[in-house]
Amino acid sequence: MADDGGFGRDASVYDLIGRTYTATRAPDRRIHAQILDALADARSVLNVGAGAGSYEPTDRDVVAIEPSARMIAQRGAGQAPVVRAVAEALPFRDRSFDAVMAILTLHHWRDQARGLGELRRVSRGRIVILTVDAAINDDSFWLTRDYLPDIKSLHHGRFWPPAQIITALGGGRVAPVPVPADCRDGFLCAFWRRPEAYLDPAVRDGISCFPLLPAPVVDAAMSRLAADLESGAWRARNGDLVARTAMDFGYRLIVAG
Repeated sequence: MADDGGFGRDASVYDLIGRTYTATRAPDRRIHAQILDALADARSVLNVGAGAGSYEPTDRDVVAIEPSARMIAQRGAGQAPVVRAVAEALPFRDRSFDAVMAILTLHHWRDQARGLGELRRVSRGRIVILTVDAAINDDSFWLTRDYLPDIKSLHHGRFWPPAQIITALGGGRVAPVPVPADCRDGFLCAFWRRPEAYLDPAVRDGISCFPLLPAPVVDAAMSRLAADLESGAWRARNGDLVARTAMDFGYRLIVAG
């Protein structure tokens, strides 16, 4: 991977995929509502690993932290001011914000323990983190189970278990975040009932694990998926998903403070 200039382990990945990131990564209203509820009455919020600004509250004083220049360029006019920095060295004084949020970003940090310590330092109230329990995700999702088991190796060591995150934060609670069948935010498991979406390079470009995998591995997996969709083999294995409106793939909201 190219040098990231000190701006985080996967900043260079997002510099590659960020150009069209917002085409497939719109915030989902149900997930957004869950995050807003977790933020409670916090008026000042720091969004760490903010990306293009998905899930940022629009009715509060928000400051965004983002290491990728490409992702910063994807932020729309009128969004929260953004500082180019990393979670492990937040450029703010202690207890600067009512709440800190970090949405699907911890697994990209160089030093998660240090980053979580920084969240604790700058928050005088809530800390809200959306992450993935990889122990559930890797075994429950058909894409990783049947086509791209290589994703499991990417997850290993990158996704801390929720209990470990809570310990680092000094306490907290965990809530499941169901993935709706029509989820608007195109993260890894969003298209669980729309398998043909993964055949679209634009969809894959918005999911960070795809550019981290060797292109021949991804191409071979997508060829197998396309063949199974055409033959009906995918539906034969996963037909029970058709009637489901939401699934638990290990996405977890952690709330501390």
